[in-house]
Amino acid sequence: MSATQAEQVAGMLKALADPTRLRLLSHITAQGCQEVCACNLTDELGITQPTVSHHMKKLVDAGLVTREQRGKWAHYSIIPAAFDQLRTLLDLS
Repeated sequence: MSATQAEQVAGMLKALADPTRLRLLSHITAQGCQEVCACNLTDELGITQPTVSHHMKKLVDAGLVTREQRGKWAHYSIIPAAFDQLRTLLDLS
């Protein structure tokens, strides 16, 4: 693994090392990894919009999800290739 790859993976793992972010990702994956509106994340998880925005920005910056602005609300989607990369790294078999 190159130094650049190690930095990238470390950023992903750091972003995942937060209970709120794990809950957000879990909710998105429960929707079949389809696009999810930020408006649905606040009510479903009982957290405020600023908290959702903060944590989702960390996940976007880590390259784990994408963000698309539509009017007032942001919509988030999982980046499957990022999780494939993590899965490959963590596969110890």
